Amino acid sequence: MVELGILLFVLVSFVAYLVVKLLRRSNRRTENADGLLIEQARRRQASDDRWTYNSASVHNAPLTHDPNVFRP
Repeated sequence: MVELGILLFVLVSFVAYLVVKLLRRSNRRTENADGLLIEQARRRQASDDRWTYNSASVHNAPLTHDPNVFRP
């Protein structure tokens, strides 16, 4: 029974350590602007990819960025 308690304590401690480590990592600020520029470029690329590969474009609809064009 003692072994089970020790194992449980070790697992809970490890999970708590990982939670703290991951939370601290996400709140860290960048040291220079390179990371911010990379993140902005990736966000812009992801947005373009979502638009390019949406359901209408995948199913052979004409591609257009013009909001005045009606697509049935």
